[in-house]
Amino acid sequence: MTPAAHGPRAEPRGRALALLGLGALGVVYGDIGTSPLYALKEAFTGVHGLPPTPEHVYGVLSLIFWSLNFVISFKYIVHVMRADNRGEGGILALLALVRSRERTTRGRHVLLALGLFGAALLYGDGIITPAISVLGAIEGLDVATPAFRHLVVPVSVLILGTLFWFQSHGTERIGRLFGPVMLVWFTCIAIMGIRGILMHPEILRAVSPVYAVEFFLQDKLQGFLILGAVVLVITGGEALYADMGHFGRRPIRFAWFTVALPALLLNYFGQGALLLADPTAAANPFYSLVPGWFLWPMIVIATMAAIVASQALISGAFSLTRQAVQLGYSPRVTIVHTSHTEVGQIYIPEINQALGISCILLVLGFQSSTNLAAAYGIAVTGTMIITTLLFYRVARELWGWSRAKAGGLTGLFLVVDVAFFGANIVKLFEGGWFPLVVAAAVYTLMSTWKRGRKKLSSIVQQTSLPLDLFLPDLERRPPARVPGTAVFLTSVLGVAPPVLLHHLKHNKVLHERVILLSALTEEVPLVDPAERLTCTARGQGFWEVAARYGFMETPDIPALLQRLNEPDLPESPGAVFITQTSFYLGRETLIAMPRAKTPPRLPGDPRPMPYWRKRLFVIMTRNARSATAFFGLPPNRVVELGAQIQI
Repeated sequence: MTPAAHGPRAEPRGRALALLGLGALGVVYGDIGTSPLYALKEAFTGVHGLPPTPEHVYGVLSLIFWSLNFVISFKYIVHVMRADNRGEGGILALLALVRSRERTTRGRHVLLALGLFGAALLYGDGIITPAISVLGAIEGLDVATPAFRHLVVPVSVLILGTLFWFQSHGTERIGRLFGPVMLVWFTCIAIMGIRGILMHPEILRAVSPVYAVEFFLQDKLQGFLILGAVVLVITGGEALYADMGHFGRRPIRFAWFTVALPALLLNYFGQGALLLADPTAAANPFYSLVPGWFLWPMIVIATMAAIVASQALISGAFSLTRQAVQLGYSPRVTIVHTSHTEVGQIYIPEINQALGISCILLVLGFQSSTNLAAAYGIAVTGTMIITTLLFYRVARELWGWSRAKAGGLTGLFLVVDVAFFGANIVKLFEGGWFPLVVAAAVYTLMSTWKRGRKKLSSIVQQTSLPLDLFLPDLERRPPARVPGTAVFLTSVLGVAPPVLLHHLKHNKVLHERVILLSALTEEVPLVDPAERLTCTARGQGFWEVAARYGFMETPDIPALLQRLNEPDLPESPGAVFITQTSFYLGRETLIAMPRAKTPPRLPGDPRPMPYWRKRLFVIMTRNARSATAFFGLPPNRVVELGAQIQI
């Protein structure tokens, strides 16, 4: 399958819609599609499980039916997916969209904190999903024969290890199988569901919300806590929104209402009907619904579906990290493009290694999908709440909704989101601590990097010299000029960067052509190629070149410089040949200073950083990928000039 292009596009129809819908089944619905493996089981055997009496079965199924339709169909499919950043979805894309329109500094800080913590929670989700999906699938071995029970954990670890090892080889080929695999999966679970419903057709009465209301009235606190298991059926909502940019709204909606939603509901109701007939099947209602002759093929199909669900979350973590790097929330990392045709297919070794080790440790530590389910809901429901709050800002600022209309709808969303979050927070000590620890760690790293870079940028700007002062002085006292082109990378326009001043001070020479190049990130997914480059001739053989990228793009400086040869680019310095160009970069050695020794804060400076944050920022800077590798510069053409900077 081929993802749709980003940004505005014609809504696909006919064959194109069917193909994109098939692709969406594989990428978008892998997470939510594998929830039947463990969701209903947790309602009756989990931490706050209930006895599978007919009243409880009807009540839980009614909650599942209305949760899927309200949270996924109504909230995400109908409303949240409208809040796109030029076709791109996800928490960071939404954050970039609303922060760019926030007028107050305090408001921008609040939105930044919310968005970063929501993104951090998604990393916790990305670690848990592969572990629980694969464990849930392999636990079918225990149903097939208890003699294989001891193999569940080792086989799960082997599958996860292979999956993460394979990431470096790219997913282009296997990605084409995702849609067909999930179509087979949804077809199988729908058929199994119909088989169960035929045992007790009266189970369809659970569609009525009356059973959910009676369930809450009868079981009270226990009924509320069971939402901690029901939330497992909607865990793919955020992944659905984050992957919107790959396929567009129409194919995602088409796949949901024609395949995913009907299959999921049929299977859940089939499992419920089975519990009415045989309450002992609550130990694993999904596999108990499968006839004996089809059990082993179903284990294989479920394992493949779990791998697809895992891959979607792993790829999502890669994409989220690239967005974080481009938006300035993460150090530079190694971004490997694994496809020559699809720009979204990337591999990040650092993230892959961290996710792989964490997933395997989770499987070894928790041992079963039941134990892991206790850790699952907090990350998802926390992100849902943050998405709702950001959605309110979009409705008010971008769509011009009244306070009553926007507040009424988001208030309704928040009631449901907070209820799910509250039911999950009580599982804090049963495993819910894990995603919160991961989120807190990731949030600390991202916020520290953002603050540190802002502080460093302020210091660099203070040590730079405005071009309006530098160039006249250069004209009065011209240095020796040598043939060739020098490119100085700078993050600030309109100034002579410190690396240029150091080079001139120590070498007392300049190239005939000097290009001050700034790679800037816009708060949009992709930048129109026609708006990528702007050139300004500043005289004295100097040119300012600003290269603009979206947060879904990776800068490629050599390819960018080739565009300077294009005749339609005004004020271009002309042909730039890489073999005759020297790239000058600054390599800062950062020294963290205790607050008592920090120079007084000047007007306009960022607020001071605690000493521990400074130390953390120094460590992150040392371990960031070099600018030479990140920007694709030829190493033999790069000159680095070092400097010590106290922060």
